Amino acid sequence: MDTIIVAGATGDLGGRIAKAAVARGAKVRALVRPSTAAGRIAALASIGADPCPVDFDDAQALAHACRGVVCVVSALNGLGETILDTQTKLLDAALGGGAARFIPSDFSIDYRALPTGKNRNFDLRRAFRTRIDTAPILATSIFNGAFADMLNGQMPLIQRRVRRVLYWGDADVKFALTTKDDVAAYTAAAALDPAAPRNLQIAGAEVSARDLAALMGEVTGKPYGLLRAGSLGALERMIGVTRRLFPARDQVFPAWQGMQYLHNMFDGRAPSGPVDNARYEVAWTPLRNVVKEQ
Repeated sequence: MDTIIVAGATGDLGGRIAKAAVARGAKVRALVRPSTAAGRIAALASIGADPCPVDFDDAQALAHACRGVVCVVSALNGLGETILDTQTKLLDAALGGGAARFIPSDFSIDYRALPTGKNRNFDLRRAFRTRIDTAPILATSIFNGAFADMLNGQMPLIQRRVRRVLYWGDADVKFALTTKDDVAAYTAAAALDPAAPRNLQIAGAEVSARDLAALMGEVTGKPYGLLRAGSLGALERMIGVTRRLFPARDQVFPAWQGMQYLHNMFDGRAPSGPVDNARYEVAWTPLRNVVKEQ
């Protein structure tokens, strides 16, 4: 039985990855901080993971925790202190512990196709990418577009009260949407694949704003229209104003960060096709099942 590390397993996506990896027959060592609440540790044990308390500032202990594993999966989420500093400590520990492979915490639109300075959180991941690409370890980044689950609240595209789908720029620009469970299942499979490539592109669905409106009409039995909120340039100006008025620099997802993500989705430059969906067996969740949940 292969052993993998999951860092960030007490988080939403990390917990799903740990559960999916156990379901695929892996032994999951879930790194948790010594101060982690007992309830969260018990929750990990209940899904079959092995909670491993470790101080991330103790390089020797962290490297010891990474011994005997085939892959270290990072589902850490945060700002520079986490994505750059803590994730680098994890990378160093993976190297010191002899792990062969590392999956960084990307799980997003393929930011490689986008210019720097347009999304703070992508810039942090891009900076970590330069670090891992110079390290003697095999890395795999998984690009899944946006999380489809967010259509039911956090992402304001579907305006159910007025039966409209909000968009900026072009209503026919396609973007990728993938549920968190599907991302987790795919990540677990990639973690157990010794031949996984450097980059993997997945999409549970590839849709445009126009496609979403048509789907909502089918799902609800009521016609949905489109609501153009403005051009991409207008959205970019709004991002700038919001960032100046409400900087919230210590927050991972302030309002302007979410707006940056929407800009990236409608930008049209990031690949969205399900290029690598067939590499592993995943029961992809139909988008209609996601939007029916409300």
